[in-house]
Amino acid sequence: MKLRVKFRKYGVLKFISHLDVMRFFQKALRRADIDVAYTTGFSPHQIMSFAAPLGVGLESNGEYVDIEVNTPISSQDFIDRFNAHSAEGIEVTDVRLLPEKAAGAMASVTAAEYRIRFREGRSPIGDWQSAFACFMAQDEIIVEKKTKKSTSSINLKDGILNWRLEEDCVWCILSTGSVLNIRPDAYMEAFFAYLQQDMAQNALFITREETFGEVTDPDTQEKKRIPLSDFGSWMD
Repeated sequence: MKLRVKFRKYGVLKFISHLDVMRFFQKALRRADIDVAYTTGFSPHQIMSFAAPLGVGLESNGEYVDIEVNTPISSQDFIDRFNAHSAEGIEVTDVRLLPEKAAGAMASVTAAEYRIRFREGRSPIGDWQSAFACFMAQDEIIVEKKTKKSTSSINLKDGILNWRLEEDCVWCILSTGSVLNIRPDAYMEAFFAYLQQDMAQNALFITREETFGEVTDPDTQEKKRIPLSDFGSWMD
């Protein structure tokens, strides 16, 4: 059985790396006595695959990992057993059974939703909401993307799929994955650059609220964005 597990990462555990999260899950699954499937060979390991890694220092309410198990288990039983052996800062909130030929979590990711707030005293100007609306009214937002081998220019607006302002934060859906990946901190760095300012370290409090994939509507053939959990079904 291939399960898609949704979890939260919050509090002090937001400062642990993606590799540490993987190790944490491996140990918590063993403590919870969940019958996880292992690879074969000289160095067997648990069969699991995480969706888009979360940056260190970011909280999330919409992280995903696909896990294969040998023994059937209900969604609620998995949630209860895992959380009983977890630590504060990692909490499983949903478990779904995936169809047999479903793509893995990492391959399915196309977008993620973020809530971005400024820490106290770190906003660039007083009326930053009006400035942000003008920033987003531009036809293009060109930034340089540096890799180990080269530097290229990209238009951030190609990857900003949706956005809105609330009293104290920016909500946005950003392209995520192998085709085009827009980091929320890079998005806000571009806003500061628009105001001809440098963004201070730890200026932002960022929460990933959901991670999405795409499905094609069989009637209209249009692509639709859905949470990764919606690819599977709840198990009673």
